[in-house]
Amino acid sequence: MGLPSTMKAIKIVETGKAEIQDSPLPKLRDGTLLVKNSCVALNPTDWKHIDWMPTPGATVGCDFAGVVVEVGPNAGTRFKKGDRIAGVVHGANTLRHDSGCFGEYTVANPKGSFKIPDNVTDEEAAGMGVATATIGLCLYQKLALPMPGSIPAEYPILIYGGSSAMASVAIQYAKLSGAKVITTCSARNFDFVKSLGADEIFDYNDPDVGKKIREVTNDKLYHVMDCIGDGGAKICLDSLSSSGGQIATINSRAIYDRDDIRLKKVIAYSANGEPWRMAGNDFPATKEETDLANLYFRLNEKLMGEGKVKAHPPKTGQGLEGVLQGLDEMRQGKVSGVKLTYKI
Repeated sequence: MGLPSTMKAIKIVETGKAEIQDSPLPKLRDGTLLVKNSCVALNPTDWKHIDWMPTPGATVGCDFAGVVVEVGPNAGTRFKKGDRIAGVVHGANTLRHDSGCFGEYTVANPKGSFKIPDNVTDEEAAGMGVATATIGLCLYQKLALPMPGSIPAEYPILIYGGSSAMASVAIQYAKLSGAKVITTCSARNFDFVKSLGADEIFDYNDPDVGKKIREVTNDKLYHVMDCIGDGGAKICLDSLSSSGGQIATINSRAIYDRDDIRLKKVIAYSANGEPWRMAGNDFPATKEETDLANLYFRLNEKLMGEGKVKAHPPKTGQGLEGVLQGLDEMRQGKVSGVKLTYKI
């Protein structure tokens, strides 16, 4: 049987509202893959784009897993029809409305995708796209940690927000890079982040947490990956050495008011090799970051296959209707310690 001409997809309707609609099958473009989705996973950026920066008509969703059903021209030879793959796409895209993944099919960039190892389920793999691109750019491009398998870092790094889906994977990567990993989370998640390899764990609710981190690092913490932003920005600043340092953050809205730090903002959309627009600002396609993302996705495929990196625990639901319910749960702050994932 051939491919359908239409599919079900979650489209933004207006500020604060998205719904399931009949939509044309996304167009296979030069250098891309068409994937029949098996699972999709949720990220905070999904509901924030619906509520804060809506583009009516755009398909929502960034994290996917599925099977390659078509390979476009100039897409290379790394992937073929029938391959199980996962990766990241630009959901809620202002410039290309069909690029999101909350639907039955997704058009994916091979450089932002990885083959799912046999020891990894689709549910686990579906939540690794945004994480792989963002962590790679934060830790290895912006903060210049040594790559796993090279000379170990042997210095401290703070991964702020340790029990979040992003930070739980970042902790594992930082440990593989030989860093001493310090993290924060609520007390109920201490055992979880310890199981990931964190060396020092602090409760972010402690009013003296920044001071305690500075003490345990002997005022020599120069590297921070902030996986939350918002109120956590102050803790990151308080933890950094009094002589300065650098912060890679995934939250472009967070305020870091120290003149002696180098602030480096990372958004995973730069991994897709296409220009994009957000909040009225235009961003050009960046070959360097796309090529780096390709490197990180290949590395992630290898490390997951070897069992050295594990996905954040998925909590699996069903269908696009479930996705809409999950977006509401995230809006209300009801998600902790799991990655909301839905079978399509």
